[in-house]
Amino acid sequence: MFEATSVNHHNDRVQKQVKILFGIMLALLIIPMVVIVATLLIKGSPIVNLSFIFEDPKDGMTAGGIFPALLGTIWLVAVSLLASVPLGVAAAIYLSEYAPDNLLTRLIHLATINLAGVPSIVHALFGVGAFVVFFRFGTSILAASLTLAIMTLPVVIVSSWEALQSVPRSFREACWNMGATRWQTIWHVVLPNAITGILTGVILQVSRAAGETAPIMFTGAAMFLPFLPNSVFDQTMALALHLFVVATQVPNVPESLPFGVALVLVGIVLLMNSVAIWIRLRLRRKKKW
Repeated sequence: MFEATSVNHHNDRVQKQVKILFGIMLALLIIPMVVIVATLLIKGSPIVNLSFIFEDPKDGMTAGGIFPALLGTIWLVAVSLLASVPLGVAAAIYLSEYAPDNLLTRLIHLATINLAGVPSIVHALFGVGAFVVFFRFGTSILAASLTLAIMTLPVVIVSSWEALQSVPRSFREACWNMGATRWQTIWHVVLPNAITGILTGVILQVSRAAGETAPIMFTGAAMFLPFLPNSVFDQTMALALHLFVVATQVPNVPESLPFGVALVLVGIVLLMNSVAIWIRLRLRRKKKW
């Protein structure tokens, strides 16, 4: 029968200490999240109902609902997705499947990763100069959405590149040996097997785009509008900016109003992420490896 030595006892103690340490780190991450969500539910849920969601703001935004801001957030996220996902996936395909592995491509990949950490206010100033002034889109949904797309593009590129790289090279070689072209291999084999990782980048983009304030404040979002947008060339309200305004700029706001707006914003992000995660799980079940 095996008899434990002092080394085994030491390793067991270290293992338990490491397990406790990681458990504490996990708790430090989960507890603040639980506290934030509980606070939003307790203070914001009394005001959240159908009229709050589908009515316009009233009485100087101290009453009424959030429908224009909710609709504007959906506009901004949807248009930014349409702009960034195809471009980001195409760039990732080129870097992963076509570009040679040399110093230049490694520098491009490193620069893409660094761009993901650029402060949002810098992207806002870029959006003003590029889309509002140079392309003459004016302060509009299109300018704000393209600014959000530029801001989240590095995340889409990096996550898509990593997903493409995770597909075994043997899959590609098998297709090439059967006479398939490089593009046929990418379209029919590589992309279907990398789609779940690509969706991870889309999920991250949705979360960030829906919650950003600075990029849209300067490029297309308005504090208050008496009308709903009819096209991408109109301005719009947005939940993130509306939350900032009612929490800091509007006097005599009921305490529950900012918490209600924040609760709806978190709920919208969770709903969008849940749909993307559900699609990702369904696609993941179809993978053969």
